[in-house]
Amino acid sequence: MSTFAPAGFQPIASGYELDPNEFGFLTESTEHIDDPAILRQRFADDGYLFIRNFYDREAVLAARQVVTDRLLNEGILDDRFPSADGVLADVKVVNKRSAFSANPNDGRELKAYAPEDLTRGNKPLWDLLNSRRIMDFFGAFFGTPAHRFHYIWFRAVGQGKGTPPHCDWVYMSRGTPNLCTTWVPLGETPLNVGGLMILENSHKKSAKLKNYLARDVDDYCTNSPNAEKLKSGELLFEFDGVLTRNPVSLRKSFGGRWLTAEQYNVGDLLIFSMRTIHASLDNQSNRIRISADTRYQPANEPTDERWNVENATPYAKEFKKGRIC
Repeated sequence: MSTFAPAGFQPIASGYELDPNEFGFLTESTEHIDDPAILRQRFADDGYLFIRNFYDREAVLAARQVVTDRLLNEGILDDRFPSADGVLADVKVVNKRSAFSANPNDGRELKAYAPEDLTRGNKPLWDLLNSRRIMDFFGAFFGTPAHRFHYIWFRAVGQGKGTPPHCDWVYMSRGTPNLCTTWVPLGETPLNVGGLMILENSHKKSAKLKNYLARDVDDYCTNSPNAEKLKSGELLFEFDGVLTRNPVSLRKSFGGRWLTAEQYNVGDLLIFSMRTIHASLDNQSNRIRISADTRYQPANEPTDERWNVENATPYAKEFKKGRIC
């Protein structure tokens, strides 16, 4: 495994420069794709599995094409290039619930949309994430039939800051702990486009994360001044699930390196645990980074009710739970 970024590239995350000597690349498990026992051990040891060329390339590109065509029609992509190239127009792109990374040119037109606008009616994407390929893989990995959350966490990330460090458990802890996240890049994603990164061995630091992992983004304090606003949905959350917005100080505190791929290719699959700290590199390019997160679990174990309804919405008021703090 390489232990440094390529010469001339400065990795940046959440606006912070990462020390290339404290930055590395993921270990691949592609050769063990047909050996669930080895994969389970790797997952326990590393907190993730990185598998090259898992999905059919053309199937991934078909899902991407639906997305880029919609973004081009919205004026988010530059119409001087084919939509599939994903070249950003000179606009800011903002998610309706939380900001997507955006082109930093102040004063430009603001484009707003929700990730559901890119997944709804995207049959190639739904076929990909529900394919026999992935369901059989997790069936073998779990040793029992698998179930996929209905909701897709979709990202279309422009130039600027990426996702800050967090663990997924604080967003989906009301079901089984035997839950896996998959991250699928819908397009070639070199370092400067800002792919996902994992903090090495962070899944073994649960004791240090005890207070953080005990929280739930949809819980709120009934004795909080914002209790009524949270209960009604006027205020989406009191806690957004972010562990820190400084990946440099986090790495110093937890040890290990930030790990990613020198380039994520079309068809690659990254799987990680609910307690694995992860984030993304900032997008330093003029191309949009498109990816999809999904969750898989044993079908015979409890499921977090928030993510299996037909039109699931993050931070939905019907799933808020009050507690005395």
